[in-house]
Amino acid sequence: MDLPAGDQERVPPPPPPGAVQVFGDRLVLAERFSVILTDSGVSHGLIGPREVPRLWERHLLNCAVIHPAIPADEMVIDVGSGAGLPGLALAIARPDLDLHLVEPMLRRTNWLSMAVDELGLTNVTVHRGRAEQFWGTLRAPVVTARAVARLSELATWCLPLLMPGGSLLAIKGLSVAEEVETDRAVLRRLGAIDEVIERFGSGIMDQETTVLRVVMGDRTVQQGGPKKRKSKGKRQG
Repeated sequence: MDLPAGDQERVPPPPPPGAVQVFGDRLVLAERFSVILTDSGVSHGLIGPREVPRLWERHLLNCAVIHPAIPADEMVIDVGSGAGLPGLALAIARPDLDLHLVEPMLRRTNWLSMAVDELGLTNVTVHRGRAEQFWGTLRAPVVTARAVARLSELATWCLPLLMPGGSLLAIKGLSVAEEVETDRAVLRRLGAIDEVIERFGSGIMDQETTVLRVVMGDRTVQQGGPKKRKSKGKRQG
């Protein structure tokens, strides 16, 4: 029997062939996440119903394919987690990672905690608050963010969460090179020493995911500004 048009939108699409390359033996868990996104993710306004047909290509794989950019067994802070993208997608693809999801909105953190419980993820911690509220209390070698803000704002919020030599991995659009040129002076004031545009998902998705890697120097950042550390040398990020 054919489903009504509204119900058809709430049926998650099957995973594309490339999904197994990304999620491996945890593909079943990724499929469960797609069901949660299609159901309560839509009803809670975390993703639009029109996103359901392209859920894998545009969201799940778009986020999870960046996992090779993260070394093994690292702690990762995901800023502005929203619907768990990229945080939960990375936690599913990489059980070795220690994911900390930072999200200011209560209804979203409640949903994230529910999704973590339903998926049985033991490598995820949900934090409610803005990124700047965790300066000095949360620090990691990797910070991730997707569709949160333009680069200057994102760096101001996220770089103080990085350990010296760490990297901000910002999932960005095709205009990322222009953002880098415009905001490079801001990045330098915040202690960044390098910016590299990387792409992931070749042969897996029609359009690769573009990531801007912003590398911190050997200094800490407090309250949005750089503070020099005494050191005999520099760590390379």
